[in-house]
Amino acid sequence: MERSDYRGRFAPSPTGPLHFGSLVAALGSYLDAKHHNGTWLVRIEDLDTPRTVKGAADDILRTLEACGLHWDETVIYQSRRTTAYQAAFEQLRTDNLLYPCACSRKEITDSALHGIDGQIYPGTCRKGVPAGREGRAWRVRADDQAISFDDALQGRITQHLESEIGDFVVKRADGLFAYQLAVVVDDAAQGITHVVRGADLLTSTARQIYLQRLLGFATPAYTHLPIAVNAQGEKLGKQTLAAPVGTHSPVATLLRALAFLRQELPAELLGHAPESVLIWAIAHWNKDRLKGIMNIPV
Repeated sequence: MERSDYRGRFAPSPTGPLHFGSLVAALGSYLDAKHHNGTWLVRIEDLDTPRTVKGAADDILRTLEACGLHWDETVIYQSRRTTAYQAAFEQLRTDNLLYPCACSRKEITDSALHGIDGQIYPGTCRKGVPAGREGRAWRVRADDQAISFDDALQGRITQHLESEIGDFVVKRADGLFAYQLAVVVDDAAQGITHVVRGADLLTSTARQIYLQRLLGFATPAYTHLPIAVNAQGEKLGKQTLAAPVGTHSPVATLLRALAFLRQELPAELLGHAPESVLIWAIAHWNKDRLKGIMNIPV
């Protein structure tokens, strides 16, 4: 069968081994791409070097392969793409959309309101860095227009960046480019048409769409899957000491992830190889069973 124009991706941060919540995101994005006869890519988001754990990227890739989740093109590493991020940064700066910011995190916390994703930047440096201070981070001006998009699972989402987020950082005080800019540049460079990821990133999407528009990039279709949470309602991850995904029983791991994604599984799949499980899952993938669900306890 001829491959479609659908291009999806899984983009883990190598801050530790792959845990169950990340595997769910990987599997959901893989199944959606393959169900539509599309291309599935893997991108290692290792731009935040202080948080990157040595060997974690290779461990993540090995775990994906053990579970039968094979990517279609060469793996991209953000740490090798700073030239592309710099070019986008210079375009925004040339268009007078950026400004330097001298505010410390404590200063912002002391003077800002709490928004939907942390502190709302109060615009302290928008009209210029205060006398005697040096701008280190760079922020993009957020306008007062509403950013709206239709998420395949979470419905119509509308966010007012100026009042709910504020001007946000695209280049950090330590000189590293921020996630929001890097992910937009990479999705455009890889021709990503569909982004399937965890609902913990839902509040980031409006910022990414805003940058896509400023940079003249196309906006992908978005699907935000429920995130796996513990008994306290906390997202599974390094901070909550989530156990790494083992590779000794990949079929059992896949079946657990498919059950989390509310896919109806025939009992006989347990005795098959990962590739056979995935062939069945691709053919029967139905993400509509997850509509409106933001998180699922595990």
